[in-house]
Amino acid sequence: MAALHRLAARSAKRLCLRPACTLPLRPTTSSNPSISSRAAASAAASFSTTGLRRYATPAETQGTVLIPVDETFSTPADPYRMKSLNSEENDIQTSADDSIHNRKVRHYTVNFGPQHPAAHGVLRLILELNGEEIVRADPHVGLLHRGTEKLCEYKTYLQALPYFDRLDYVSMMTNEQCFALAVEKLLNVEIPDRAKWIRTMFGEITRILNHLMSVLSHAMDVGALTPFLWGFEEREKLMEFYERVSGARLHAAYVRPGGVHQDIPVGLLDDIYQWATQFGDRIDETEEMLTDNRIWIDRLRGIGVVTAADALNLSFTGVMLRGSGVPWDIRKSSPYDAYDQVEFDVPVGVNGDCYDRYLCRMEEFRQSLRIIHQCLNKMPAGPVRVEDYKVSPPPRTAMKENMEALIHHFLLYTKGYAVPPGDTYSAIEAPKGEMGVYVVSDGSERPYRVHIRAPGFAHLGGFDAVCKGHLLADAVAVIGTMDLVFGMLSRPSFTPLFCRNANFSSRRGRQVERCGGIDCISKQNRYPAIQKNTAKLTYRFGVIHFVLWDVYQKWTDCDYFASA
Repeated sequence: MAALHRLAARSAKRLCLRPACTLPLRPTTSSNPSISSRAAASAAASFSTTGLRRYATPAETQGTVLIPVDETFSTPADPYRMKSLNSEENDIQTSADDSIHNRKVRHYTVNFGPQHPAAHGVLRLILELNGEEIVRADPHVGLLHRGTEKLCEYKTYLQALPYFDRLDYVSMMTNEQCFALAVEKLLNVEIPDRAKWIRTMFGEITRILNHLMSVLSHAMDVGALTPFLWGFEEREKLMEFYERVSGARLHAAYVRPGGVHQDIPVGLLDDIYQWATQFGDRIDETEEMLTDNRIWIDRLRGIGVVTAADALNLSFTGVMLRGSGVPWDIRKSSPYDAYDQVEFDVPVGVNGDCYDRYLCRMEEFRQSLRIIHQCLNKMPAGPVRVEDYKVSPPPRTAMKENMEALIHHFLLYTKGYAVPPGDTYSAIEAPKGEMGVYVVSDGSERPYRVHIRAPGFAHLGGFDAVCKGHLLADAVAVIGTMDLVFGMLSRPSFTPLFCRNANFSSRRGRQVERCGGIDCISKQNRYPAIQKNTAKLTYRFGVIHFVLWDVYQKWTDCDYFASA
């Protein structure tokens, strides 16, 4: 008994006893009545390795409350939080009386992607939301960056061609066509007429391939699954035409500098004609499901409105520009290949919203089909490559008979052909907009510099301006109407396109003279694209884009586009 009292006395140094009521906190059942309940509770607390438990609510607590103390501990004034509970009730009442103007608005930041199913690639958007309203959108690209421009500088001109198939992997042959036109300008060669018509026909087949993927995947994102499945049946037929003419379904490498790889196989033109006669009905079926659909109209009409002036300021091209009412088409303004010998119309929108851009793409189906029919009827006979064996390989029959032809073939595929020094810019009307390739040659077999202007890069750069004020669900509709492919968006090295001096030193040890290039310090720009379009250089979204001010001036003149 004396030992127990000494233990309780030592525990009093560690415990501050606060008397509350006369009844104990927990009833004790001791056989010896001489041990008080207070001493037993103190002894139990000293032997326990855990904190004391309270077996009653704060309002029902009776007895002594044990509070551990040390040198830096002060006794709380409200151990049962009775005052704090009353203050919380007062705070709730006070907050209910506050005016809405005194409340703090919180914007939420949401990551859209990079694995979102509606992104169709590695798109990452950092969206700042006020509820479900988009306040700001910050696109992040580069997750599919492969350094394509730098890789082209270490390949011959023929070896660099397959890289363009892998940029926009939905519009393969148009990518090849743009690079081939740039190299042909530097080589100063004229390809045969049959090669021009073949390029034009397969360029429109590629346009239909791209629009099938664009429109129908857009419909699937909004909620219409049936058009997507129906459209892939037609897309499979076009892939078969790709395979028959080039041997590959996607990465064709068919359009090459100097013409095309090989002639069209026997019977392919007849099969293309049979397909073209029935494809118009497939377009009508797709429009029956979508054009007058109430849900489709509600999701697209009035969403993503872009005015004509904003579209020009944001460097929009293609359907994104024509949907705002500007009839700008490079096939009309600067024809290439056989586009100056075919008849077609340029569809334009009125309101500049997602629904107008959808209608433009549906009409481009019919115009592309119209061009394909003309190519089938006007296809001339003759060679499909230039007959310069230093640029295009000689036929196999010539290699078996002529040693010089065999040597040309060997040097062409091992060393490559040399391109005269100079620089050029080639632009085409790709399915997604204006695709441009800027090539600088130092006179060797490899390009000194290759820069690729992706149309979707400018479109994604304007995503913040287009989506601001819309709901989060509308972002999916806007992304679908922009027709983004991130193999093309993530291609650049984000390095300046121009050199500051007229003469610059080549990495191969040669002095290269800039022929018609741009001196960034001088205002006398002689860029090839500027000679035709009188564009104004602006720095937006990290790269140099071309704002076609001359287009806007001519667009205001009704007589300019009367012939278009």
